[in-house]
Amino acid sequence: MAASELYTKFARVWIPDPEEVWKSAELIKDYKPGDKVLLLHLEEGKDLEYRLDPKTKELPHLRNPDILVGENDLTALSYLHEPAVLHNLRVRFIDSKLIYTYCGIVLVAINPYEQLPIYGEDIINAYSGQNMGDMDPHIFAVAEEAYKQMARDERNQSIIVSGESGAGKTVSAKYAMRYFATVSGSASEANVEEKVLASNPIMESIGNAKTTRNDNSSRFGKYIEIGFDKRYRIIGANMRTYLLEKSRVVFQAEEERNYHIFYQLCASAKLPEFKMLRLGNANYFHYTKQGGSPVIEGVDDAKEMAHTRQACTLLGISESYQMGIFRILAGILHLGNVGFTFRDSDSCTIPPKHEPLSIFCDLMGVDYEEMCHWLCHRKLATATETYIKPISKLQATNARDALAKHIYAKLFNWIVDHVNQALHSAVKQHSFIGVLDIYGFETFEINSFEQFCINYANEKLQQQFNMHVFKLEQEEYMKEQIPWTLIDFYDNQPCINLIESKLGILDLLDEECKMPKGTDDTWAQKLYNTHLNKCVLFEKPRLSNTAFIIQHFADKVEYQCEGFLEKNKDTVFEEQIRVLKSSKFKMLPELFQDDEKTISPTSATSSGRTPLTRTPAKPTKGRPGQAAKEHKKTVGHQFRNSLHLLMETLNATTPHYVRCIKPNDFKLPFTFDEKRAVQQLRACGVLETIRISAAGFPSRWTYQEFFSRYRVLMKQKDVLSDRKQTCKNVLEKLIVDKDKYQFGKTKIFFRAGQVAYLEKLRADKLRAACIRIQKTIRGWLLRKKYLRLRKAAITVQRYVRGYQARCYAKFLRRTKAATIIQKYWRMYVVRRRYKIRRAATIVLQSYLRGYLARNRYRKILREHKAVIIQKWVRGWLARAHYKRSMQAIIYLQCCFRRMMAKRELKKLKIEARSVERYKKLHIGMENKIMQLQRKVDEQNKDYKCLMEKLTNLEGIYNSETEKLRSDVERLQLSEEEAKVATGRILSLQEEIAKLRKDLEQTQSEKKFIEEHADRYKQETEQLVSNLKEENNLLKQEKETLNHLIVEQAKEMTETMEKKLIEETKQLELDLNDERLRYQNLLNEFSRLEERYDDLKEEMTLMVNVPKPGHKRTDSTHSSNESEYTFSSEIAETEDIPSRTEEPSEKKVPLDMSLFLKLQKRVTELEQEKQVMQDELDRKEEQVLRSKAKEEERPQIRGAELEYESLKRQELESENKKLKNELNELRKALSEKSAPEVTAPGAPAYRVLMDQLTSVSEELDVRKEEVLILRSQLVSQKEAIQPKNTMTDSTILLEDVQKMKDKGEIAQAYIGLKETNRLLESQLQSQKRSHENEAEALRGEIQSLKEENNRQQQLLAQNLQLPPEARIEASLQHEITRLTNENLYFEELYADDPKKYQSYRISLYKRMIDLMEQLEKQDKTVRKLKKQLKVFAKKIGELEVGQMENISPGQIIDEPIRPVNIPRKEKDFQGMLEYKKDDEQKLVKNLILELKPRGVAVNLIPGLPAYILFMCVRHADYLNDDQKVRSLLTSTINSIKKVLKKRGDDFETVSFWLSNTCRFLHCLKQYSGEEGFMKHNTSRQNEHCLTNFDLAEYRQVLSDLAIQIYQQLVRVLENILQPMIVSGMLEHETIQGVSGVKPTGLRKRTSSIADEGTYTLDSILRQLNSFHSVMCQHGMDPELIKQVVKQMFYIVGAITLNNLLLRKDMCSWSKGMQIRYNVSQLEEWLRDKNLMNSGAKETLEPLIQAAQLLQVKKKTDEDAEAICSMCNALTTAQIVKVLNLYTPVNEFEERVSVSFIRTIQMRLRDRKDSPQLLMDAKHIFPVTFPFNPSSLALETIQIPASLGLGFISRV
Repeated sequence: MAASELYTKFARVWIPDPEEVWKSAELIKDYKPGDKVLLLHLEEGKDLEYRLDPKTKELPHLRNPDILVGENDLTALSYLHEPAVLHNLRVRFIDSKLIYTYCGIVLVAINPYEQLPIYGEDIINAYSGQNMGDMDPHIFAVAEEAYKQMARDERNQSIIVSGESGAGKTVSAKYAMRYFATVSGSASEANVEEKVLASNPIMESIGNAKTTRNDNSSRFGKYIEIGFDKRYRIIGANMRTYLLEKSRVVFQAEEERNYHIFYQLCASAKLPEFKMLRLGNANYFHYTKQGGSPVIEGVDDAKEMAHTRQACTLLGISESYQMGIFRILAGILHLGNVGFTFRDSDSCTIPPKHEPLSIFCDLMGVDYEEMCHWLCHRKLATATETYIKPISKLQATNARDALAKHIYAKLFNWIVDHVNQALHSAVKQHSFIGVLDIYGFETFEINSFEQFCINYANEKLQQQFNMHVFKLEQEEYMKEQIPWTLIDFYDNQPCINLIESKLGILDLLDEECKMPKGTDDTWAQKLYNTHLNKCVLFEKPRLSNTAFIIQHFADKVEYQCEGFLEKNKDTVFEEQIRVLKSSKFKMLPELFQDDEKTISPTSATSSGRTPLTRTPAKPTKGRPGQAAKEHKKTVGHQFRNSLHLLMETLNATTPHYVRCIKPNDFKLPFTFDEKRAVQQLRACGVLETIRISAAGFPSRWTYQEFFSRYRVLMKQKDVLSDRKQTCKNVLEKLIVDKDKYQFGKTKIFFRAGQVAYLEKLRADKLRAACIRIQKTIRGWLLRKKYLRLRKAAITVQRYVRGYQARCYAKFLRRTKAATIIQKYWRMYVVRRRYKIRRAATIVLQSYLRGYLARNRYRKILREHKAVIIQKWVRGWLARAHYKRSMQAIIYLQCCFRRMMAKRELKKLKIEARSVERYKKLHIGMENKIMQLQRKVDEQNKDYKCLMEKLTNLEGIYNSETEKLRSDVERLQLSEEEAKVATGRILSLQEEIAKLRKDLEQTQSEKKFIEEHADRYKQETEQLVSNLKEENNLLKQEKETLNHLIVEQAKEMTETMEKKLIEETKQLELDLNDERLRYQNLLNEFSRLEERYDDLKEEMTLMVNVPKPGHKRTDSTHSSNESEYTFSSEIAETEDIPSRTEEPSEKKVPLDMSLFLKLQKRVTELEQEKQVMQDELDRKEEQVLRSKAKEEERPQIRGAELEYESLKRQELESENKKLKNELNELRKALSEKSAPEVTAPGAPAYRVLMDQLTSVSEELDVRKEEVLILRSQLVSQKEAIQPKNTMTDSTILLEDVQKMKDKGEIAQAYIGLKETNRLLESQLQSQKRSHENEAEALRGEIQSLKEENNRQQQLLAQNLQLPPEARIEASLQHEITRLTNENLYFEELYADDPKKYQSYRISLYKRMIDLMEQLEKQDKTVRKLKKQLKVFAKKIGELEVGQMENISPGQIIDEPIRPVNIPRKEKDFQGMLEYKKDDEQKLVKNLILELKPRGVAVNLIPGLPAYILFMCVRHADYLNDDQKVRSLLTSTINSIKKVLKKRGDDFETVSFWLSNTCRFLHCLKQYSGEEGFMKHNTSRQNEHCLTNFDLAEYRQVLSDLAIQIYQQLVRVLENILQPMIVSGMLEHETIQGVSGVKPTGLRKRTSSIADEGTYTLDSILRQLNSFHSVMCQHGMDPELIKQVVKQMFYIVGAITLNNLLLRKDMCSWSKGMQIRYNVSQLEEWLRDKNLMNSGAKETLEPLIQAAQLLQVKKKTDEDAEAICSMCNALTTAQIVKVLNLYTPVNEFEERVSVSFIRTIQMRLRDRKDSPQLLMDAKHIFPVTFPFNPSSLALETIQIPASLGLGFISRV
């Protein structure tokens, strides 16, 4: 297809723009060949006519489809050109915040000028082990690729980091080295990786400075070789530096700084150790104040100084050397302040006692006068004489600056050498990875010698880069068998020749430097004469004769010749150096030792690697001036040599390229300047890579990927089984020009633009399909709508027509109804009118008649009332006349009476003076006083509280009244005396007047009190009303306060509940953190322990072979035992005497007297046992008698008798068996013994016969006991016979039938009723008493039954025990019985304390006697055991002697039966016995050599744990603490050995985790603690440990289980990790959902399932395998849940981490795939009943990430939904997913930047971790819930396959 055919309407193109470099536009009209103008529409809405170049007629660059924008690899773009590259970088950097992008083999890194969370250890772990194309671009991916190729190809690697100043080269190199240090680790304990990283702060402080473009610009180039051993662990490093910018020491441009170390020193000047340096502020020194910017924002120079010193200490630079370095640096600063004064034009002087110079001399340890002299003079040497010449001030200043630069350069080299020495390793280097951090191409307004050298180095590196890219392209084509055609690429060899060839620029510069009078101008003229007009790349500026221009690969650069010669010479006066060499300061002469030596260039070794150290060459004998000439090599010559050496090293390695881009010159975060970016892209070779790729076949697809992507362009008939042939057939139809593509072996190669064309065809096909689908759906929808409307119309018509018909019918009905209504209405109107008239007539008549009647009535009424009025008037007149007559009469009477009264008055006046008058007056007054008193009392009742004063007055008044009364009485008595005592009367009158006054006063006071009371009442009422109002207000306030209190209480309750919940959660988190911390410590401890074991093994291997006779133990064994083994010195001291006694015991003869005493003692014990047996029989008889009364449970008792009969039969059969075996043993011994041994007089014979006799007697006794028991059981069976208690009911029926008469029946009924009542009451009383008796009897029977059972068990146990153990058991039983009796009597004597006390005293005495007897029996038993051991050894010696005398034939023919008598299995006590010597054998067979597969699969789950615990139980039973310790310690150490040896096998780790937990549960279950015994049976409680508390060992076992669990998790992770990404992300579980996008040079892992790839089914199968193995091993269900939770967390974390680091996986279809995969995992959980394990919750972040990929991402509502939905994701993760979201098809849309900012604004208050990735290495803290076993220990069988025949049951 022709390219011009793509320029159709709506096609988008790039056109040049002076501001934005390239601008996007859209074609308005199709382009036709021959058109000179393109009609374009710009994005800002303007139309433009773009004129084509008439000469070249080149069309503008086409724009890539939006689906390809933002690709990880620029080579994946269909159109490869500058605007496409620039736009792709801009979209990734601005929109997606991605700073890394691949461009073929180059990693383009854009400096974000912001700290990004993408360099943590979690990111390093995520990139470790991944393919470079599988993850998003990153510096870690490049480092991982280099590390992987070094290990895979056995070839050294190099990472070349280049870019402008401020582009981030140093940071990129630093992160690459950090990656190597983290991933590889170090091969020793010297922390080499830390030292490698620690070299960065040192080199940055002495080699970096602030420039206008960068705050931390590297002013030198460095190449760091990181060395690795054969296991690819870091062993050391070496650093080479290039072209330090020495001029910065003495001069800095504006807004720039000197090297950081000077400002760090000035900031730390106040430290005590720096006072001797006499430093101050940086603005004080000339060398640090020239730039005017001594402070960097956000940088603390004092802290940086501390970091530098710390790094020096870590690298082994001692404090004294550090202070020496700081002295020299401080001396340089003081040297810069040395000033010169003019003497004349050719000479100068230094002021006397110049302080800066004196400080410099003191610090450097040189003579002041001598240094002062040589700073102002120089020595000139000729052939015959030597002259000392003064120099001018300018020359002196330049000499001073040259000396400062020289000292600093020497110090820099010295530090680099010491850093290399610290990083050097004595271990042989196997390979290395070099990191080159070198300056990029530079061009400024004024370019000098430094820029020339930098650009020269970049020319060499660009040549190497071009050759490498060309080589890779050629290899790819050859590999795919594509015809190779030479691609034209820019070769910069002419430019390199111009610089470094003979008579080149450097050659002419060195030659001019050798000339005595050479200057920059003469050198410039030589350049013009040599190269101008002869070399195309060399030009001369028009307006300058001291400059030249070189056409570099990136751009033209104009260099100013001024200063070239001086910088190339780098001359320093030898006299000044000589003064410094004579310094008393020891360190200073060391800096100049290299001046006298010749450093040989490092040559490449045979393997192509460069050694890490520089070796000084041997001094050659020659002329004295030869060394001086070698010393005076120019800077350009040295730089050229070092550059050649660097290129040799790079050519011998596999290079990896990192190109750092500076996005803007203002250090603004995430700001992209297109002009600056394009300049750097052109300069760093990225566009050259694009050009080389575009010249060939840049787009490459595998056949399967092509088929999956472009399947839509194929027809069904085109699809063949052979994918390759299918693709060929389709391509031949789609692309006619066969030159546009090539078919390789595995890939299809396309020319530039062809993939875009295919994408256009695919998009057109999909668009056509979409249109067809839309057409069909729209037609279907419209037809459906039409049918729905038609149906609706018909329905409406039907209803309308029916409505009309109904309306017409209604009209007819209304018409008829109207006629009828009119008829009746007319009739009604007429009738109504008639009725109205008739009613009106009647009303008129009635009113008229009523009116006439009323008139007549009123007339009669008026007449009647007139009569009445006349009557009353006449009566009134009569009465008036009468009243007038009466008034006249009364008037007359009054006049008369007045006259008579006057007369009477005179009489009264006369009588007034008499006593009687006074009496009358007093009587009246007394009555008045009484009335007043009553009134006052009534008022006092109303005003009690207010009338106290009135009451007092009334009292006084009463007392006066009483006096008056007494006076009256006295006057009555002395009536005669009264006439004489007239004066007394006067006094009385006065007193009466006073009383009257008092009365008036009292009345006034009363009125006042009443008024006061009224006022008080009013005030009180007012106060009450106010109080009521206040009360109401207070009530309201109270109600509001109560309401507030209730609300606050609710809020406080809610807050307290929330706080409680939060505190509970926090406590749980703290507990989990503490568990996690503790388990991490255990993990670290186990790691250190393994490390210790490895070191010990290495030490063992390094030690020579031990001498003969010297026995060494296994170092790993001893080291493992050292942790848990207790001190065994006591055991060893106890073992030594026993070993020494063995040979002596063989020689001691048999002591028969002792043997007889033992037999006698056994007989006594038998007798005591018989007495106790008799007592037992008596008890059993009592029980039988009590059971004979029991009649309710005959069947149960019969079952018990049957059981006892069976037990008796078993005892009889056992006794017979024992007797037969003893007889056979006796016979065998008598027949097979040697004559000399078995002679009747032999002592051994007698001992054996006596023992056999005693055994036979014991058997007879057992037989008799069995017979007695049998007879007792038979008698007991006969005594218990069931009784027939049934009653005959026929008698009652016969009596009833006899009563035929009704009367008799009634009488009988009444009598029977009364009798029944009486009998019922008696029966109830008897029933109650019977129930009480029965209850007591039942309790007694039950106690007797239990006692009988105990006695039977004791009898059975005693019959099985040996004679010496029977007494002990019987005594223990007796003590138990007495204890029970004690409890019984305690209840019995509860009311009588004295009896109970006496009983207790007797009981204590009895118990003490029994305990003493038991102790005696124990001592006797121990003695008997020791003697029996002696006898057993004797018998063993006899058997050995017999076996030696028997021939082999006899051994075969006549097998010997074992001597040991086997015990019955049903009597097994759940213990296992083994000998101390067999402990290692036990551990070996049961732990070390036991394999989970095979033997262990068929065992009971946890069988090794049960066996070990039963062995521990037996050691506990023996009270042997040493045996318990030894066994537990050996067990723990052996399990550790097994896990160390086979720790990567899941079955082994799972098996021992299960058994360790079971062993731990057994130690808890049988510990005897109540908390662990709740679920035990009575039999299991009998098996509890009795002597030892193993709580400490339980903790040790718990720690061991934690370590095993962590190891199990690591094994799970190692197995699952390769499957997770492929199965969960890459594999298409739902085929056809995900589309394959075009890929670049870095191929991704294919999502098509091949034979070797993992799928989701692989993960599920592996999970099933894990689960089945754990269940098979009997692991606790809770522990299985924790393991499953951890597995799902690993799956979710790794999947999410890879999703966050892979842009190609963040799409809608991939979200659907992930959700489907998660649903399959949840289904697996449901199938295994593990939904409550918490595993599903661990997948919540992954689920939410998948949902985030699928939800809408446009509006604010979508943002709100996303924020509420993604609560398990952090803000960084949400933003990362949104930034990475990439449409797979053109129909999807990208997430806008504004939407992402909206999400960030909504989530800004969320407090979550800033970490981007989940910690996939996180292990949840494990717990081991107690899980008791229901398995009885006595039922466990030990299979013979375990090889444990040497242990026996007890």
